[in-house]
Amino acid sequence: MEDSLCAGEASVLLQPSSPSWSPLAWAAVLVVALLLLVSQPPAFLQTPLIGYLLTWSPALLMGMLANIQISVLAVAIGTLAGLLIGALQLSSLRPVRMAARWYVQLFRNAPMLILIYFSTYVFPFEIHLGSHYFSFPDWIKVTLGLALPASANVAEIFRGAILSIPAPQWEAASSLAFRRSQLLRWIILPQCLRRMLPPWMNLYATITMGTALASLVGVHDLLDTAQIASTTVNRVDFTVTVYFTSLLLFFLYCYPISRFTQYLERKYAFS
Repeated sequence: MEDSLCAGEASVLLQPSSPSWSPLAWAAVLVVALLLLVSQPPAFLQTPLIGYLLTWSPALLMGMLANIQISVLAVAIGTLAGLLIGALQLSSLRPVRMAARWYVQLFRNAPMLILIYFSTYVFPFEIHLGSHYFSFPDWIKVTLGLALPASANVAEIFRGAILSIPAPQWEAASSLAFRRSQLLRWIILPQCLRRMLPPWMNLYATITMGTALASLVGVHDLLDTAQIASTTVNRVDFTVTVYFTSLLLFFLYCYPISRFTQYLERKYAFS
């Protein structure tokens, strides 16, 4: 019996182990496969529909980069403004606190499309400084329009994170003679960051999907490129394919963010 077990263990040890590839190696293989597919497509891909899609793929990717650019800038501006407004909501001055809360309530409950139209038509098309004129492109106006709800949501996320800190931690830090700046820097804000990160990433994904509305005010983004491609080719099957491709590009960008957000929620669930 023991001899058979030893023989079985020896056979397992002598079996060659399957190579484990790193994510970088898999990514390199995928890139090479895509390059080969584009340079020498097989016969079943050499159809007019696939040809049109491959022709418009670089333009669609550039349009997606425009959406990403708008979302990153909108959330960056919204985060900076939201942290300030969130702090004002906790002010001891009632007029300041009420003004900040009304700002949050107004822009958290306003549709993104209305805010995009508002920023597009309220801000001028160019800025006059002295003898110089500077253009104010539509994509910047859309960025500012999306930064408004982003700032309101970040302000509420920040206020909720501050209020979620247990009172004994404030009292313990005060008993150690910490100044208020030290209390916030070393004890409160690190815990707030862990609480804010998952909803902040959800907000970024929402703003990214909201950038699809930018095409309605003339911004050359992914949806605008898809519409131009559909009109140029003028085929029903290509129209369905190009809009499905646009949907797929948004999904491939936002889905990893969603999965990472779920991971952070599980990681910081009991912190």
